[in-house]
Amino acid sequence: MRRFFLISAPYIWLLALFLVPFVIVLKISLSDTALAIPPYNPTLDLTQGWAGFKDFLSKLDFENFVWLTQDDLYWKAYLSSLKIAALSTVLTLMVGYPIAYGMAQAPDEWRPTLMMLVILPFWTSFLIRVYSWMGILGNEGLLNQLLLWLGVISEPLHIMNTPTAVYIGIVYTYLPFMILPIYAALEKLDSSLLEAAEDLGCSRLSAFWLVTIPLSKNGIIAGCFLVFIPALGEFVIPSLLGGSGTLMIGKVLWEEFFSNRDWPVASAVAVVLLLILIIPIILFQRNEQKAREADQ
Repeated sequence: MRRFFLISAPYIWLLALFLVPFVIVLKISLSDTALAIPPYNPTLDLTQGWAGFKDFLSKLDFENFVWLTQDDLYWKAYLSSLKIAALSTVLTLMVGYPIAYGMAQAPDEWRPTLMMLVILPFWTSFLIRVYSWMGILGNEGLLNQLLLWLGVISEPLHIMNTPTAVYIGIVYTYLPFMILPIYAALEKLDSSLLEAAEDLGCSRLSAFWLVTIPLSKNGIIAGCFLVFIPALGEFVIPSLLGGSGTLMIGKVLWEEFFSNRDWPVASAVAVVLLLILIIPIILFQRNEQKAREADQ
């Protein structure tokens, strides 16, 4: 019984916080829009029992999902989100890997301090951190003032409400998610392997590419998934830093729910987004399982 309760706890958690909400969203996505509260007519009425379910099957259609393929706004938003999430992941990896490598090479007494500095931004509200970038990247922001004072530029750079600001915000926000798994992989790296590679004729750079990078592969993969998955559905950063010119599926989803009040179409958008996210989630789980098996 103890084993049963121990195993059932995470499944109950997933059932209550994932499966049940997903079923509700899926039900709404198969409904019709209506001028009511809530703004849809449910096609599935469970209060009628089997009769209600048979009536639902007879009326079942995927009109809202078909609409997503007919309006180019949605598939453009999906493609734009995939592009921004993928490029942001690459940029985060380029910034995060050197930091994680430097932390792993630092003396043992400095590592807890460096770890705390990486985690420190989480002690501040996410919204406050994003709003702070609005003050930094604005035309009268700290960045432009510094560059003008140094004489690097003659007029303020227009960074706010551009894709560049979105990339900066995503990289900054999700950088710890990239650093921590890579640091965990690099910390366990046996330095004698690098010494052996150098003894066999490899330069330090060659040893880095042939030994360090392959042995930190699991950390790189985990970090990339941890950045890509939430960045794909990001809403706050493109809304505050990207402005109206940035098209991401998270913004489209919010507008359909709260501005257009078209809950069925918004639910269909959410279902498709979740189906897209299932692929990297499954790949991430398989990578974690292979890493655990390799450690055993």
